[in-house]
Amino acid sequence: MKGSIGKIMQQAQAMQGKMQEAQEELAKMEVTGESGAGLVKVVMTGKHEVRKVSIDPSVFEEDPEFAEDLIAAAMNDAVQRVSATTKERMSELTGGMDLPPGMNLPF
Repeated sequence: MKGSIGKIMQQAQAMQGKMQEAQEELAKMEVTGESGAGLVKVVMTGKHEVRKVSIDPSVFEEDPEFAEDLIAAAMNDAVQRVSATTKERMSELTGGMDLPPGMNLPF
């Protein structure tokens, strides 16, 4: 019995180490969100920090609200891509086991 508890603890520690590595990897990753068929691009890290915004000059020829909408849409796309990538990576580590609602790893 004691051996099985020790084995479970070792497995838990190994999983914790893998989760830490994945968190560090995800924090460093960068994704690109786009809108307007690539007219606006936002590069965001896994920690939801915006690194770069690229806007095609033609966007400014339109109504200012058009540019604002494209920027917001590109940022939202980047956020969704970070979430999807994070969920996919964590699912790989947990063997597809779903996390409880509200438990958003790693951030």
